[in-house]
Order: sequence, then structure tokens, then C-alpha cells
Amino acid sequence: MKEISPNAAASAKLLNWVDNRFPASKLYKEHLSEYYAPKNFNFWYFFGSLAMLVLVIQIVTGIFLVMHYKPEATLAFASVEYIMRDVPWGWLIRYMHSTGASAFFVVVYLHMFRGLLYGSYRKPRELVWIFGCAIFLCLMAEAFMGYLLPWGQMSYWGAQVIVNLFAAIPFIGPDLALLIRGDYVVGDATLNRFFSFHVIAVPLVLLGLVAAHIIALHEVGSNNPDGIEIKATKGADGHPLDGIPFHPYYTVHDILGVAVFLMAFSAVIFFAPEFGGYFLEYNNFIPADSLKTPAHIAPVWYFTPFYSMLRAITDEMKYVLMACVLGAAVFTAVKTRLPGLVKGVALVVALGVCAFMYSTDAKFWGVVIMGAAVIILFFLPWLDNCGVKSIRYRPSWHKYIYAIFVVDFFVLGYLGVQPPSPAGERISQIGTLFYFGFFLLMPWWSAKGETKPVPSRVVFAAH
Repeated sequence: MKEISPNAAASAKLLNWVDNRFPASKLYKEHLSEYYAPKNFNFWYFFGSLAMLVLVIQIVTGIFLVMHYKPEATLAFASVEYIMRDVPWGWLIRYMHSTGASAFFVVVYLHMFRGLLYGSYRKPRELVWIFGCAIFLCLMAEAFMGYLLPWGQMSYWGAQVIVNLFAAIPFIGPDLALLIRGDYVVGDATLNRFFSFHVIAVPLVLLGLVAAHIIALHEVGSNNPDGIEIKATKGADGHPLDGIPFHPYYTVHDILGVAVFLMAFSAVIFFAPEFGGYFLEYNNFIPADSLKTPAHIAPVWYFTPFYSMLRAITDEMKYVLMACVLGAAVFTAVKTRLPGLVKGVALVVALGVCAFMYSTDAKFWGVVIMGAAVIILFFLPWLDNCGVKSIRYRPSWHKYIYAIFVVDFFVLGYLGVQPPSPAGERISQIGTLFYFGFFLLMPWWSAKGETKPVPSRVVFAAH
């Protein structure tokens, strides 16, 4: 046990008493005051701390909403109206929570894109990236389950569509959909299940993954815009020459990001909480009616890129996917130096997959593609073969590929909120092929081109 002078201040004695029983000072030093981060962080590095801020906002506002919400099909919509109209400041809490859901995805998408730009998923941060992707998956589950709770028209019918997608899975689909719904139709049992998962189960998993994400990050150290490991160049004191303590430098630095974010967040809450029907759909202000289907059912904006991919898989598109599978197998057999047995197995597997695709419904493959669009992110650390991490030192034409990827994602998102149309279907099919081509062909295109020389120290200009 650590001893302290009897003449020490009462606060020092209290801290010493705590430290002898819990590593408070040790945790503070390891994760804040003595955690050295690269000194060349730019504005892209605001979004990690902003994600933590929005998580806190969602948890706190969620607690207050649960105090008045009734998870029962006959009372849920009325309880939300009660919160909005009769609970003191209830409208503010509800709008903070609904706006926070969209803000969470804005911040997380930007945070993930920064990782993509600067190669933050590369060695030794593979596990940091995997935990981050798991957080993203949890967020999607949390948002989907929370979307049902207001029990408006879009909540009800959106859940009806998404849950019924699981019924398309061969053999187990109908039983799986029944298990998720808890009944033969979306109803009171479904609402109770989703409420339980939204309020208790998923947040616990989410908090655990966030803790694991931060611990893994602080174990290997933060990446930076140059993609240089600052631990490789240390001073006489053992600290990185290109690093500065996270506290107070980056805690103060992040206050700027928090201030700008809260101004934008407040502007949306007070002046445009529905955000033109993208954050809160107008149909969701109508009580759920199982006998009246809305003219156009679409998920919230942050799911729409993946929803577009789901709708893109028609019988015609299924044959295109089969051709892609066979093409990949033939390419493996002809152009690679793998053993003949492996090539033969690849061809047999490809033929088997094509036969299975031919015999199953396109709706099922839409579900597979939608899920694969998220799962493929987990494998990014092993798909990128470029010799450098950061976009700064990659071949210039790589930037155009990343730019097209971003445009493609936005186009898919826009098409997801539009009613189905022949032109939209064709564009979403092309967009889906590009999305998967970006990742599946990355081992090939990322290794092409001449990289720029990477400096031995971070590039930093004081400002």
C-alpha cells in the first residue's frame, strides 16, 4: 500500500485511500495525462470524442423517456404524445433523443471514414477497427429496435418489412421471423421484446464494446494523418518526440469540436427536429394502423444505403452476381499460383454457390447482400495491400476511388428513401456492384501505383 504524510491535505489523503483500493490515479495517467497522442491531429479526430458525447446524451435522455413511456401496443403512441405535450420539458428530451440517433450515425460515419482515409485499421490496430465495426453493428440494432417504439405508422410498417425479411432465409426463415416478432404479426409481444433489447440488452453490449475499443486503442496508440508510428521515435524521457499528453492538450482541443457540434445539434432540435422528414418521418406522427399501409415504406436515412442494396437484388441482378462468382473462380484458377487442388475446389464451390443462388429467391440474396455490406467492413485490415497507410502518401488516383465510393454511398442512401423506379433500380444495382467491388478488389487496386515517400517524423506545423 502507498503511504502518505500525516500532514498531507485531506484531499490528498482521500485520493491515497482510494488509490490503495482502486487504481483511480493509475487509470487517469494511463488514459489521459500520460497517454501520448500524435501532435498532428486535425479536425477529423473530433469525431471519436463526439461519438462518446452523443452516447452519453442518448443514455441520459433515454433514462428520462423510459420514466414515462408505456411499452404496450395500445398505449405506446399515446405515451409518446403525453411526453411531448404534458411532461415538463418532455418535448425537449424526446427531440434530443431522436436527433441524437441521427447525430450518432453522422458522427460514426465520419469517424469510420477518417479511419478509411488514414489507414487506422492497419497493423497494429486491427482489433481497434474490429471493435469499432462491432459498435457500428450494435448501433444499427439499437436504432432499429428504438425505431419501433413510438408505434407510429412508419415504426410499425418499417418493422413489419424488416422482420419479414428474415422469413426469406431458407429452412429457418419463418421460425426465425416468428421468434423475433414473438407473435404471428408485429404487435404487443414485438414491442415488448424490442423495448427490452433497446433499453437493457444492446446498450450493455454497446458499452462493453466502447470500453474494449478505447482500451485496445490506448494499448497500441492512436494513428495520425501521416500514418506514422510515433512510438518509434522517443526522447530521453521515454516519451514519443511527436506526441503530446492527451490531457490537457486534446481534452481542450476537443472542446472546440463539442462547441460546434452542440450549436448544430441545438439548431436542429429547436428549429428543425424533423429535418424535412429525414430524422422524424411525417407518417410516424400517425398512430400505427395494421389495416392501412403507407404509400411508400422506407427506413430512416442512416439505413437507406443498405436498404438500396437490398432492393437492388432482383432475379436479373441475381444472375449478375452468379456471373461475378464464376468470374472470380475462373480468375483464381487462371491467374493465381495456388495449388491445382485449391483451384479445383474454388471452381466446385463457385458452381455450388451458383446452383444454390439459382434455386433460392432473390429476396433472400437481398438480405444476404445487405448483411454482407456491413460484415465486409470487419475484413478491411486484410484487404488493403497498399505499402503506406495514409491517403496522403498513396498514389493520387486512389483519392478518386475514395471520392467515387463516397458519392456512391450517398447515391445509394438517396435512392433508399425514394419510391421504387426502373431507373433507380438500375442505378442502385450499379452502386451495389461498385460498393462491393471497392472492397473485394482492394487487394488488387490498393497495391497498384507508386506511393510517395513517407517521412520518418510526423508533418506538423504549429498553429
